[in-house]
Amino acid sequence: MTNHGLITGAGTGIGAAIADRLAADGTNLILVARDGARLDDTARRLRAAHGVEVRTVPLDLSLPDGPADLERQLAGTDIDVLINNAAVAHVGTVADVGPDRIRATVDLNAGAVAEITARFLPAMLARGRGAVVNIASTAAYTPAPWNAVYAASKAFVLSYTRALAIETEGTGVRVVAVSPGAVETPMNPGHFRGKRHPGQVADTVAAALRGGAPAVVDGRLYRAQVFVFSRLLPTRTAARMIGRFFARAALKSVARR
Repeated sequence: MTNHGLITGAGTGIGAAIADRLAADGTNLILVARDGARLDDTARRLRAAHGVEVRTVPLDLSLPDGPADLERQLAGTDIDVLINNAAVAHVGTVADVGPDRIRATVDLNAGAVAEITARFLPAMLARGRGAVVNIASTAAYTPAPWNAVYAASKAFVLSYTRALAIETEGTGVRVVAVSPGAVETPMNPGHFRGKRHPGQVADTVAAALRGGAPAVVDGRLYRAQVFVFSRLLPTRTAARMIGRFFARAALKSVARR
């Protein structure tokens, strides 16, 4: 039986690292991202390193018909592991980010995750096996001024996944949200204390697939931070502290332009 793993946002960073981990276990891959050239580079590397089949699907999942187009292109292919990883972030105030980029962020980070899961989950349930991993974020646990849209979209992913985990109990399908903090990826330029490597997140994803929790935070430091900011501090205090961090990041971003 051929196993297929479908990974969105797979050209670089966390998605590419998860692809490498699945390929090392002999899983054939379908990689999705907007940048076809990066996808092809990743696919060639994985084929050479692991000898698995790798198919690439260049596609912008933030477009209204993106998830449906993906399903059409993969008609007849059984997906055993779905990794919803594609996401984007724009640091700045809501007024500065603007309505168009806000809508595109929500459509990709939340809408595409919900729709892609809904399109591929029924076949998994019918077979009585499979797994869905939705990449959320530590930002999902607390409001984040100056990164409000990203944090809110990831809060949706976290809540959605936790609910699905209950709906799929006893079906043979594993559903889990994995929440990284700052990771060394193209989306996170600069220096952040405690930044993780994408390979470490991939290890957490692999462990989460073997476990039973509906949501997992990547790394001890970030698990501690989530506990403090979401459990110990008042929400407004935590949000103000996080907001100051992202406000500084926004100023640095402007200074680099």
